[in-house]
Order: sequence, then structure tokens, then C-alpha cells
Amino acid sequence: MLHQSLPLLCDSKIADSILLSVSHFSNNNNNNSIGSSRVLDVGLKFSKQSSGGGSSGRGFSSKAGVKTTTTPNVYGRRAQESVVEQEEAPQKLGFKTFPGQAFPFGVSQVENGINFAIFSQHATAVTLCLSLPHRGKSERTDGGMIEVALDPKVNKTGDIWHICIEDLPRDDVLYGYRIDGPRDWRQGHRFDSSIMLIDPYAKLVEGRRFFGDASRKLSKFYGTYDFDSLPFDWGDDYKPPNIPEKDLVIYEMNVRAFTVDKSSGLDPSIRGSYLGVIEKIPHLLELGVNAVELLPVFEFDEFEFQRRPNPRDHMINTWGYSTINFFAPMNRYASRGGGPRNASREFKEMVKALHGAGIEVILDVVFNHSNEADDKNPFTTSFRGIDNKVYYMVDLSNNGQLLNFSGCGNTLNCNHPVVMELILDSLRHWVIEYHVDGFRFDLASVLCRGTDGSPLDAPPIIRAIAKDSILSRCKIIAEPWDCGGLYLVGNFPNWDRWAEWNGKYRDDIRKFIKGDSGMKGSFATRVAGSADLYRANKRKPCHSVNFVIAHDGFTLRDLVSYNFKHNDANGEGGNDGCNDNFSWNCGFEGETDDHNIKALRFRQMKNFHLALMISQGTPMMLMGDEYGHTRYGNNNSYGHDTSINNFQWGLLDAEKSSHFRFFSEVIKFRQTHGVFTHDNFLSEVICFSPAT
Repeated sequence: MLHQSLPLLCDSKIADSILLSVSHFSNNNNNNSIGSSRVLDVGLKFSKQSSGGGSSGRGFSSKAGVKTTTTPNVYGRRAQESVVEQEEAPQKLGFKTFPGQAFPFGVSQVENGINFAIFSQHATAVTLCLSLPHRGKSERTDGGMIEVALDPKVNKTGDIWHICIEDLPRDDVLYGYRIDGPRDWRQGHRFDSSIMLIDPYAKLVEGRRFFGDASRKLSKFYGTYDFDSLPFDWGDDYKPPNIPEKDLVIYEMNVRAFTVDKSSGLDPSIRGSYLGVIEKIPHLLELGVNAVELLPVFEFDEFEFQRRPNPRDHMINTWGYSTINFFAPMNRYASRGGGPRNASREFKEMVKALHGAGIEVILDVVFNHSNEADDKNPFTTSFRGIDNKVYYMVDLSNNGQLLNFSGCGNTLNCNHPVVMELILDSLRHWVIEYHVDGFRFDLASVLCRGTDGSPLDAPPIIRAIAKDSILSRCKIIAEPWDCGGLYLVGNFPNWDRWAEWNGKYRDDIRKFIKGDSGMKGSFATRVAGSADLYRANKRKPCHSVNFVIAHDGFTLRDLVSYNFKHNDANGEGGNDGCNDNFSWNCGFEGETDDHNIKALRFRQMKNFHLALMISQGTPMMLMGDEYGHTRYGNNNSYGHDTSINNFQWGLLDAEKSSHFRFFSEVIKFRQTHGVFTHDNFLSEVICFSPAT
């Protein structure tokens, strides 16, 4: 892993910093009490170094004499003396601290201060790290961080470590943790107290502010909070669309890729942002879709492939399937590099505007793995260093190695009670705070595995999501497979609530329309709602999310233009991406000027779209297919922040007279004819011939 001294903020300088090294007093009172207090009066001087990550250590030093202070607590007892180092003529910063409370997790504002609480079952030492805004200045200057060591006799309840600090600002504080514990790798532990860790429950994450800013490639990420801003104004007449699942037409899209291209015509400051989506709502309405499924919008690091030399170090993660934190909106999707607070507000503005237009918002969520990679090339930012054995599946019979059912090096331990509650709390947060309408769960079969990785018939987390009262109005959609071979299409545990991406629909429709023999019956079954898969208990046709194209795989145009994938640009020797595409190039591989081949390809695209929109179930289409977007045969374009992924508005304008108009009119035809949106399965199968 590559370590380097890094700035605390990429777009603003770091605060003059203070190191606090304090011996906490013993207190035999209830650890969950906030009552006992002590004042920490400090004056320090540091070398101008930033807090480094990884094995580089703290990266600061202090010089001074020693000052001791004693302060009675509220019960009249005297605290232990606090020992701090002090420079001559110090600047003073006073804190009154309390033991704090165990709940809620994360940062919360309580009556007498700011409370911090974090779970770690196996930790032996926890240190809270803080960087404060410099008083009287709007910018931070280079420096270290305040560090407060938590006393397990005072600041711990069960497996939860906590502290309350009275005088902290209500916003603009960066924080993290250093956590130590057993160094026994074979038992699944990965503790390293030299690394500053992000709070899993941080509601906002600060770091690099401009997407793809190579000058801040190795920026660190920190939790932060905002208790100063006024509540978001959703409006007196606001209400979510609450569209029945059977009436949805889903548009899968990427927030950044939708408007970042110059052809969007937007001001550069809002291209690729939440606000950029708002500007293009008229396009969504003209197309006729009534739900957007957003590729991951939780905080992720787009430079994750560039931490060390490797065959993919030219790539930028644009899809976002590598989550850093499950509560914080991606701050680099804010306009003008506005940071986490603006990202939160602008995300709400986007949801409000989409809802005002009658469009629901579904989030693609990644609870199967995190950004922390594998044991060979780990990148510890949070869960791994907080309590690896709890947060991840580990194979104790194989020297404590991480299990990998996600294909990304690690697998979240989703049915562990603590991880399960983290997932539920995250989902509730996005519903309550951001008013989203539903979730699509990436590689959801991982959530059907026990703590040892074995499949479960009735996974607790799947049931809990289905039965949760706050999530009761939400659409919940599973991608019912994982990279460990647990394929559950039609058999996903569902409690009559879960819908599924119907992979068999995709494959059978592709095979039939490209002309494979013996596919008429399968085609008719899929168009009629896949009763063979979903007619059980109280499940309905809408529980089949029908799609021909999704973000991973060929675009619709590439499906009719390529027989083979062309992924050389990904740096993996063509070994990535699916080989079973069931595509047909219509007589020539790739781009061609042959008018007959081009005409056939456009007819085939219309056939696919028509079949999708007349099928019973919930249709989903991919951003860009309405004008025939191409990735030139790349069926795994996750790492290209270019026109390969970005919506080309100029091409849309060129196709509006024919291709786009057909796509739009077919969607509206579906929405105005109830025969395509039955509540229940058809008693007779009707076979539709493909369009010509």
C-alpha cells in the first residue's frame, strides 16, 4: 500500500493544529452517563506536517514544558491530573469533556456538547482525532490534529466507545479515529493504530472536492458533521410520487456521466453534479420515464486504481461501486467543488425537483463489499481497521483470510448483527433524510450468506429490510447473484416484497431477437411476466425487473454491433467483462458506413425496446440507449471518465427525429395502455412478434 503525507483538505488549507495527549481520570459511575466532566486547557506548538495515513505515523511533533491541571467533576470528586506539553506563551483552547453516551452511533448533538460513539468489539484502545476550524479564519493551515485517547473505564459501554466534548463547533470539524487491538492476522484482526479511520456512521465525508483532480489524487477522507444548517425546506405542497411498482419505467443512469460532457450545454460549474440532473429533467419527461435508478452516490474514491502501479492505474472509477461510507452523499457531485455540506443540500434539491416532476429516485447501493480491497493490497480507511473480524467475512480455517464473494477482494459480513444494523440504519437515513423512493442492491446474493459465507434460506438482513416500517413504502430490488456462484433469479428470499433484476429475461429476449432457434416459448414466457419464476405466494409480475441492457455489459447499440467484447482499454488483457453477451453484430464487427447494416442495427434496437415495453413486469432501460450510445464494444467500462461513458447530447439531438421519437412513443404507449401493466399474471400466454 502506498503511503504519503497528505493534506487534510484538498481544496482548503489545514488548520493550525493542536495535539492533546491526556490521561483520563478513573470514574466508577455509569459509563453511559454524560455527567462527569473535566476541563482540558492546552497550549501546544507543532511541526507543520499533516496527519499521515497508513504506516507513516502521526506526522507531527510537539515541543514544550509540562503543565498539569485538576478539575472537580460535577459529583464533587477530583479528576486525575491531565498532563499536557506546553510551549512558552501558549495559545489556549479549553475543552470540557464528559464520558458521553453509547447511542446513537456516529456524531450527535446532545444537551451539553457533541457526542461521539463508535463500535469495536475487539479494540483495546481508541483515540478520537479532531481538526478544528481556525478561529477567526476561514481557511485551515498546515498542521496536525487534536487527539483524545478514550479511557475504557470511562468512555466505554459494552463494545461501544464514546465521549462527549462540550465546546466543539457545531460544524466544519473533521474527525476520525485511531484504533488498536490484537495483531493476530490468523484470527481475522487487522488493527493498525497508525492509520486514521473514518467513522462508519459519519453522515458527511470531507476529502477531495473536485472529481478527478489529479493534484489531490492521494487525498485522505475524514468524517465531518453539520448541526448549524437549517433543515432543508421540502415545501408545504411537497409529496413523493408513490408510483405503483407495476407502473414504473426505470431509467438507469450515472449522475456524473449524465451531464459532465460539454455537449450538455450546462455551465461548467454544474456539469456532472446533482444540480446538473435537475437541468435535464425535461429530457427525462420527454422520454417518458418515471423513475431514475442512480449508480452509486455514496462517497467513493474515483482514484482507487491509482494508489500503486498496476495494469489499471490509468483508470478512474466512474461507476462508484467501491463505497467508503454508507451514509454520506458523494461530495464531488456537488456543484463548484462545494464540499459535503453542499453535496447533501444539492442532493435533496435534486430529489425534490425529480419528485416535483413525478419521477421517483432509486439508489443503487453496494453493501456486498467496501473500498478496502483485499489482503494482498489493502487500503484501510474504516471498517478493516475498526474491527475487521466483525465487518468482513473471514476464513478462520485459512489463516484468517478475507472471503471474496464480491469479486472485489472483501465481503461485508451482512448478517452479523452489528453490520446488519449498520445497513438498516443507512437505508433508513436515506429515506428519512433524503426522501429516496427505493434501493437496488448490488450483488444481493451476498446478503443471503451467513457469517461463514454459506447460503441462508431465510437471511436475517433480507427479512429485516422487507419488514422494516420505515422502508415499507420503498421499492427494494435485488441483483440476485454474486461472484461466488449464488444465482437466485426467481428464488431470491423475498417475503413477497423483494423484486429482482431478471437476468433470465435479459438472456432469453436477446437470444430470440438475434435469431437463435428454439426460443419462441421462452420469449413468450418472458414477455408474459416470467410466471415460471415469480408466480409464487403473493408475488406479482412487477417483481420481475425486466431489462435487456444495464450499466455493466454492452449498450443497446453495441449489442447489435459486436459479437465479442473489446475491453483492451481496461488494462486487464481482455479478461474482464462477461463473455456470454448473446449479441449479434448484424454482419460486421464494430462501426461501419454500410447503410444496410446500420439500418438493420437500428431496427434491431427498436425490436429490443418494443419487446421490453410490452412485457409484463417492471421495465428498466439504460441511459443513452434512447439515442444509440456506443462504448465501442467495451462491456465493462467502469474506469473511463470519457465519452465512452458520458451522455453525448449532440448525438441525442441528431437522433431525435427518428430513434429517440420511437423510444419515447413506445414508453408512452405502454403507460397509456393498462394491458401491459397487469397486477396479476396472465392466464394465457400471448406471443408477440418482434417489430420490423
